[in-house]
Amino acid sequence: MTIRVLVVDDHPVFREGFAALLGSIDEIDVIGTAANGAEAVTRAVREEPDVIVMDVSMPEMDGIEATRRVLADRPETGVVVLTMSEEDGTIFDALRAGARGYLLKGAEPDEVVRAITTVAGGGVVFGAVLAGRIADFLAPRPPATSGETFPTLTAREHEILDLVAAGLSNGQIAARLFLSQKTVRNHVYAVMGKLQAADRAEAIIRARDAGLGR
Repeated sequence: MTIRVLVVDDHPVFREGFAALLGSIDEIDVIGTAANGAEAVTRAVREEPDVIVMDVSMPEMDGIEATRRVLADRPETGVVVLTMSEEDGTIFDALRAGARGYLLKGAEPDEVVRAITTVAGGGVVFGAVLAGRIADFLAPRPPATSGETFPTLTAREHEILDLVAAGLSNGQIAARLFLSQKTVRNHVYAVMGKLQAADRAEAIIRARDAGLGR
């Protein structure tokens, strides 16, 4: 299956060169480019990409806000952040916005292609330089019982939250629990509401902090 990719970066030389590089990969179809976050939001609605490769620091609208707005309209789109920033605040803002990949510019082309493929398949990926830092941030504390941890969740919701925290996509959870993806999605939304989590990434952080997803 060909992966439809939108490339978003405010530096024209990098943007067009990187788009050309990705376009040379058989399994990737670069459907367009955007020079800022606002343009990315508009093009994402129109072009319906499977994956967006998104810079962070851009005029008009930064990549974090653009990620948040794109995923509000198209939660099925995967966002891979590709940036120069190694700041913890930027990394975790991107995660909370819903990005499922975070790489530093300068990553090998093969690493970027693997990230795009992984995210298109529902997975999560981070560059080797950042993986340890993110793992430390998400490292669980001693687990509590399900009733003590999130008492408002049903047993099924707690089970699904545990799998979400383990990094499984809705499709993978549906297959494991013999449920439809729509049912899983509804449970995930219910969990996020009860946890008052702004997005899936925040729910994962809360769950991991409580010892789930191990």
